[in-house]
Amino acid sequence: MKRIDFENGSVTQNIFAAALPMLVAQILNLLYNIVDRIYIARIPHIGTAALGAVGLCFPLVVIITAFANLFGSGGAPLFSISRGQKRNKQAVHIMNTSFTMVCFSAVVLMLIGLLFAHPLLVLFGASKDALVYAFPYMMIYLIGTLPSMIAIGMNPFINAQGYSTIGMFSVAIGAVANLLLDPFFIFVLGFGVRGAAIATVISQCLSASFVLFFLTKKAELKVRFLHKNELSESLGYAKNIISLGTAGFIMQLTNGLVSIVCNNVLSVTGGDIYISVMTIVSSVRQLVETPIYAMNEGGSPILSYNYGARRPARVRKAMIVMSAMILCYTAVMWSVIIFAPGALIRVFSSDPSLVKDSVPALNQYFAAFIFMDLQYIGQTVFKSLNKKKHAIFFSLLRKVFIVIPLTYFMPYVLHMGTSGVFLAEPVSNVIGGGFCFITMLCTVLPELRRMDNCD
Repeated sequence: MKRIDFENGSVTQNIFAAALPMLVAQILNLLYNIVDRIYIARIPHIGTAALGAVGLCFPLVVIITAFANLFGSGGAPLFSISRGQKRNKQAVHIMNTSFTMVCFSAVVLMLIGLLFAHPLLVLFGASKDALVYAFPYMMIYLIGTLPSMIAIGMNPFINAQGYSTIGMFSVAIGAVANLLLDPFFIFVLGFGVRGAAIATVISQCLSASFVLFFLTKKAELKVRFLHKNELSESLGYAKNIISLGTAGFIMQLTNGLVSIVCNNVLSVTGGDIYISVMTIVSSVRQLVETPIYAMNEGGSPILSYNYGARRPARVRKAMIVMSAMILCYTAVMWSVIIFAPGALIRVFSSDPSLVKDSVPALNQYFAAFIFMDLQYIGQTVFKSLNKKKHAIFFSLLRKVFIVIPLTYFMPYVLHMGTSGVFLAEPVSNVIGGGFCFITMLCTVLPELRRMDNCD
C-alpha cells in the first residue's frame, strides 16, 4: 500500500497526494445526505414537503458528525505530531483513546436521540405536517449513529498515517452503496422517506466495517479499545483530544444551532416553503464546501507532522499551497453560484415555485462566500498546530456572536424578512473570516521564525 511521506519530498506534491483522494472521498461522502434529498424531492405528490421535513433533521446529523469529529479531528493532529516526534507508542495510545470515546459517545447520543426525537424536532422548527415525514426519518437514522461516528471519527487516523487512498475507499464504499440503495428502498419498495434513512444506515455500516478492518488488521499503527488498566493513564490524552477537537466541534455544533435558528425565523417570516429553500441552500453549500474541506484536511496532517518534527519551512510552504488551492477553487465556484444559481438549485428540486424562491436566497447567502475561506484556512492552521484557544475562540465568534444575533436582528429589527436570514451569513463571513485569518498570520508566522532561529 502506497503511503505519503510527510517528512520528505515536495510539500505541494504531498498536499495534492493527500487532498485529491480526500476530495474524492468527501464528494462521495456528500452523497450520503445530498442523494437522499435529490430522491426525496422527487417522491410524487409529497416531494417538496418531504424535502423540507428531512431538512429539519439536518441539525441532528450535524450534532452526530460534530461529536465524531470532536474525538477524530481532535485526536488526529496530536497523533500526527507524535508520529513527527517519533513517539509511535504515544501516537497509538492517542488513537485508542479517540476510538473508545467515539464508541461510548455514539451509544449515549443514540439513546438520547431515540428518547427525545419528537421534542427535538419541534425545537428544530418542525410543524405538525412536517413531523409526519421528519420523525420516522430521524428514528431510523439514529439507529446508525455508532457506525456513522466510527466511519467519520476514525477515518482521519487512516489519512494521518499516509494512507489517503484507503481513506477515500472507506468513504466510497458507503457512498456508492447509498447511491444504489436509495432508489431501491424509496421507489421500488415504496418506503418513501423511511427508505432513504434505511439506505443511509446500511451504507454507514459498510463504511464503518471497512474502517475498522483496515485500522485493526492492515495499518502500521493499529487501533483497539482501551484496556481497563489504561483508563487512568488515558485521561490526559482525552483532555488534550477534547481541547483540540472542541474548535471543530463548536464550529459544527453551531452550524446545527444556526440551522435551528434559521428554520425558526424562516417559518415565521416565510412559512414552510422557506424551510425547503433553506434545505436547498444548505445542500448547495455542502456541495461547494466539500472540496474546501478536503483541501484543508489534506493539508492538516502535513502541517501537524512537520510542526512536530520542527520543520518550519515546510509548515510555511504547506500553508501557502493549501491557501492558494482553496482560494482558486472558491473563486471559480463563487462565479458559478452568482451567475448560474438556477442550475445548482435544479439538482435538488424541479418545483418551479421552489426554484424561484431559492435563486435570490442563494445569491444573498453566498454574496461574500470567498471570505469564508479565510475562516477555514485560519481554523485549519490553528487546529493542526495545536493552538486550542485560538481555534475555539474563532469557532464561537463567527457563528455564536455574529450569525445568530444577526439572524434575529436583520429580519425583525431591520424588517428585512427572509432576506435578513440569508444575508446574515455573508456579513459574518467578512467580519469573522477576516479577523481569524489576520490573527493566524500574526500568531503563527512569528512562532515559525523563532523556530527557524532556534534550529
